[in-house]
Amino acid sequence: MSYELQALIGTVELLTVAAAEVPAARVVPLAQGLALIPATPAFLSALRLDGAERKSDGEAAFAWHPAGLELRLAAWSKAGPIACVEAEFFGGTGAQCAAVWSDGRLDLGPLTSAFEPFPPEGSPISRALRRIGVRTEAGCPDEFETVGLHAHRSTDAWAAAG
Repeated sequence: MSYELQALIGTVELLTVAAAEVPAARVVPLAQGLALIPATPAFLSALRLDGAERKSDGEAAFAWHPAGLELRLAAWSKAGPIACVEAEFFGGTGAQCAAVWSDGRLDLGPLTSAFEPFPPEGSPISRALRRIGVRTEAGCPDEFETVGLHAHRSTDAWAAAG
């Protein structure tokens, strides 16, 4: 069974403001007052990141980041922390990458992991979620499941849910 996700995660309020700047953005609610914007081709195209010639170090860790996205993330993060997440697994193997921007700067990561089991501090995505305020709830093994990221198995499925 496969799982793939490329998305931005933040509070519903923050992502609603960000989505107002990018018409193709779809804000999909998660638990604990969070939401995600799936990084669909339409969303990435609509960012219109003119003038950005190469990816920054924070962007280079992600397969899907267009050059210049970090500038948008820095601007949006002045209103609250925002995480970028990427996961791709198939048949029990794969990788995760996550980073958090806060107060206009890269605050965490990028964190990457191509191995399971994850270290005691958790997967890159769970660590990023923890940084933006997620706390695990009873019956959930980690932050990933607590906010509901297991509900859909692809970026396109998340976009369709929005």
